[in-house]
Amino acid sequence: MTEKTLQEQEAIREKVRAGYSEIAETGALSCCSPATEPVSACCGGSADGLAQELGYDAVDLAALPEGANVGLSCGNPTALASLSEGETVVDLGSGGGLDVFLAAHKVGPTGRAIGVDMTPSMLTKARRNTVNFVQQTGLDNVEFRLGEIEHLPLPDNSADVITSNCVINLSPDKPQVYREVFRVLKPGGRLAISDLALLRPLPKTVEEMVAALVGCVAGASRMDDLRVMVTEAGFTDIELTPEPVFTEAQQASQGGLWNEIARHLPADLKPSDYVTSLNITAKKPA
Repeated sequence: MTEKTLQEQEAIREKVRAGYSEIAETGALSCCSPATEPVSACCGGSADGLAQELGYDAVDLAALPEGANVGLSCGNPTALASLSEGETVVDLGSGGGLDVFLAAHKVGPTGRAIGVDMTPSMLTKARRNTVNFVQQTGLDNVEFRLGEIEHLPLPDNSADVITSNCVINLSPDKPQVYREVFRVLKPGGRLAISDLALLRPLPKTVEEMVAALVGCVAGASRMDDLRVMVTEAGFTDIELTPEPVFTEAQQASQGGLWNEIARHLPADLKPSDYVTSLNITAKKPA
């Protein structure tokens, strides 16, 4: 794991922020498509279709505010988290609010669901969706905060659960993210992450593709490195579980970013030989 300079870290954040601003404002991107193709070009039909392949319930998706699901998922962290009523949940890189709104239903009126995102236009989208959510459900237990996941705008020991969906791999300082997660979780709190991870190092040409960075691929870490990060942050009961469904779905579509990545790989290898969706669960010691 090579540490990046502060200047390099900020350059990466600006690339990601610009890409996700375009997602929020035009819907022209998804986690698996470059800027030239719509979500349907790479996700096999629709954002909801991809979400259902990842285990989201069709009824739950239909009840979300319009635009909450912007096609950025690579897993289902709210299902991993086994949420209970009254809990406080924080979602890192919350986007349009998909996992925050689903969590709000599960924790109920005595709980709290908080989204954190560093892209102002995405935050605007999520807050607009919140108005519709409150009107539809009567629940007023959701909020969205502007902030970087390396420096969470939350006090120590304030969350029961922290989730994230296809976001931490975009961070230029992932060990700091896990240290922040540990700080914010209450003793006994838990982490439930869905993310992309590498099975082998990516070719340099793929790492340098801006579309791959925004598409959650170029910033992904090796699984062994991720285990070290989570362990060194202080977590216990760590489980890393590869989930091939996401990568297989993208391979089947043969479009968007994945086609572009395939062009830069050796002829005998394909993107699924390099990239996997990964579920990460862990606990902060009580």
